[in-house]
Amino acid sequence: MMAMATMATTPATPPKYLPPPGVAHHRAAPPCIFNGNEIMTSAMTLPNPETAPAFYAGVPIKRLLAWVVDVILIALLCLLVLPFTAFTGIFFFPFLMLFVGFFYRWFTIANHSATWGMRLMAIELRDVEGLRLTSGTAFAHTAGYTISVITAPLQLISMGAMVLTPRGQGLSDMVLGTTAINKPA
Repeated sequence: MMAMATMATTPATPPKYLPPPGVAHHRAAPPCIFNGNEIMTSAMTLPNPETAPAFYAGVPIKRLLAWVVDVILIALLCLLVLPFTAFTGIFFFPFLMLFVGFFYRWFTIANHSATWGMRLMAIELRDVEGLRLTSGTAFAHTAGYTISVITAPLQLISMGAMVLTPRGQGLSDMVLGTTAINKPA
């Protein structure tokens, strides 16, 4: 009986692992240190490429290699889907690749802020606040990527921007404020 009275008078304090008020739980990220130089938390923005270049070191080539891995995986997924189209998918295979690739990219980026190829290369996408992408942002990023793939000049401009901009951002990244960084430790 005494324990119940004590519990009623003791103010409830929330556990320390809850996100700050107003921050969705899946977006809250504990602080993490990268190379001991800079700390990223859910309250910060993207790391500055001049003061924390380790976040961006080698990212453009890693994005290219990740893209190759992803295209191979998408092609394999399409080959698995092909029998379910009564093999008529052979006649529209590039469109099947776009369709399957869209959902592959959207779902993998929405769940881990990286495709399987990006995870293999130890890079991930972050939003303007330095947080992992939400499902909505992942959808918009994938839609922008798909439009770029369909329109070759946009894809070439996007690839050039990834090589020439300080954060290695493509066109979709620039529009959404996202960027790919080396995965924090």
